[in-house]
Amino acid sequence: MSITTRTGDNGETGLLFSKRTSKGDPRIAACGDIDELNAAIGLARAHLQGTRENSRLEAIQKSLIALMGELATLPEDSARYAASKFDKLTADNTHQIDSWIAEHEASGLTFEGWALPGRTVASANLDMARTICRRAERSTVAIRSPETNESSQAVIYLNRLSDLLWLMARSVEQSPETSRLA
Repeated sequence: MSITTRTGDNGETGLLFSKRTSKGDPRIAACGDIDELNAAIGLARAHLQGTRENSRLEAIQKSLIALMGELATLPEDSARYAASKFDKLTADNTHQIDSWIAEHEASGLTFEGWALPGRTVASANLDMARTICRRAERSTVAIRSPETNESSQAVIYLNRLSDLLWLMARSVEQSPETSRLA
């Protein structure tokens, strides 16, 4: 099977459940932002081999794949998605992020003022992932149903994830374990 399907040559792409939409659709932009975030986290992971942060980032990447499935589903197919066997982003994913945030905050991490990205390659990649995460959050908010003013699990997760990525970057800069990875 070839990766080249030629079905996107006219400017459309596939969503879940055999639906098609324009590549300019805000839903596709949100999926693309999550995909870019996943790649940026992968770059950070590549510089954090053998660390606790590497395995945490891998778990986050798997959550982002589940999130892309949710975003690639039109609202009218949401019940079908919920009943599917696809992995789903849940409150447990956010609780995990919250626990990692609490762990970093309790570790004695210190910082003053605005963080200047670039102290180490790994922390710079985490900061880049953080900024992409913020964009992905904005894109996800933009495709929310206008009838609701509630935060979706996806928005909550991305909001917390950007905080965690900031803390991870500061932690990586200050950690003797990762300072060798500079």
